[in-house]
Amino acid sequence: MGAVSPVFTANDSALLLIDHQVGTMQLIRNLPLELVRRNTLALAKTAKILNIPVVLTSSQETRVQGPLMPELAAVLPDAFASRIQRAGIVNAWNDDQFRHAVEATGRRNLIMAGVTTDVCLVFPAIRAVREGYAVQAVMDASGSPFELSEQFAQNRMENEGVILTATNTLLAELAQDWSRPEGGALLQILFGELLPPIQ
Repeated sequence: MGAVSPVFTANDSALLLIDHQVGTMQLIRNLPLELVRRNTLALAKTAKILNIPVVLTSSQETRVQGPLMPELAAVLPDAFASRIQRAGIVNAWNDDQFRHAVEATGRRNLIMAGVTTDVCLVFPAIRAVREGYAVQAVMDASGSPFELSEQFAQNRMENEGVILTATNTLLAELAQDWSRPEGGALLQILFGELLPPIQ
């Protein structure tokens, strides 16, 4: 019998978006790139609606990895301006500035997505769980170059206690009640941006 998973709410969660850079995004092959981009922006908009603290990080923006998705600056200008620009540390959790920014949120439930899953997400997700955080990894706002490395990364995370989820599932968990004003705003994201129209 496994441990009971915590219910994530807007009041106890923080959103961490790791290395959603225009260069690294091009490495995604296991999912359509546009799907990952759309889901990443949906997470950002959800955090904004629910006042969930956000920590953004990037690695070597002036090199092939490129800058963070510019759309994130439009949705989360403050988080974008204060993003943690790592010099090259692979595991973001090993970067003192990033870890301190996460600690400064005061939240113990972490919603994480990263590009790529098999390099940028797997290591900080596991480290955070080992340090006592509850972590949900949003798999359709993350992606890898290879199906095999994606599957192995997911297996490693699950074996360490990371909860794997999808964007629409997480939105519903955070909404709690669609009839609330915030719930209605999240429904607009769900139906207006995440679900393609029926042909």
